[in-house]
Amino acid sequence: MFARLIFYGTTLLGRAESEVWLMPIGHLLDQWEVYKQFNGLVKPKREYYIDEIIPNGI
Repeated sequence: MFARLIFYGTTLLGRAESEVWLMPIGHLLDQWEVYKQFNGLVKPKREYYIDEIIPNGI
């Protein structure tokens, strides 16, 4: 599993191997998920709209 995460971090995310090794696992997985969504490999689990985040009247 770590070999695959190192591969993703270095080749697909463009990070140095030492940076990937020192990166917290949650941060690496978040960046991998953003990469997949950006490249159209997966759909976001839920789409948010600006009206849901910022209530009316502000």
